[in-house]
Parts: sequence; structure tokens; C-alpha cells
Amino acid sequence: MSDQNHYYVVIFTETSSGKDEGYGAMAQQMRVLAEQQPGYLGFESFVSAENPAASVAISYWRTLEAIKGWRANLEHQQAQERGREQWLSSYRVRVARVERDYEWHALPD
Repeated sequence: MSDQNHYYVVIFTETSSGKDEGYGAMAQQMRVLAEQQPGYLGFESFVSAENPAASVAISYWRTLEAIKGWRANLEHQQAQERGREQWLSSYRVRVARVERDYEWHALPD
């Protein structure tokens, strides 16, 4: 994920209000915009198997300053406001430093 020994993650958990019209397009637009931000490293998202209205989006960033820059982005702020007004019934944001990152892959047959 990063050449450095550590990096940061923003974990955004949300519950939909059920008024999803336009949400998918805005989420895709925000992902494209985030990819253009200095310090952006990647993105993953998941929908809860137990509650299809709940999902998690995880973005990866090189520094805390990069996260602050993304948070200050005007288009991102407007999307957040619209989310609170229309699309979401709740959300939670966590920011964490990743101290270690490793992975394993099976060898092809």
C-alpha cells in the first residue's frame, strides 16, 4: 500500500436513509475526486451481509495532512452535507494509523 512504514486509513461506516436517488453517482464522483488528491493511496468498500442498508468505505492516505486536505475539499464538503440531509440516517468516521501491513497469496495451480 505504501513504501513508508506506516500510513493512515479513514473508515467511514454509514446507514442509508433509504432515499438513495443520486447517491451512487455522487459516491463515484467523490471516489474520482479523492483519487486526484495529494497523498491518496487507495479505496475499498463493503456492504453489510446482515443489514444491506449499512456499508463501510475505507480510504487510505499517506499522511494526516492528506486526510485534512481531503476533508477541506469544497466538493467533498458539499457531498457530506447532502448525505446528512438526504441519503444517510447515520454515519461514523474513524481515522487510524496503520503500523503494519502484510498479505499472503496462494500460488497458482
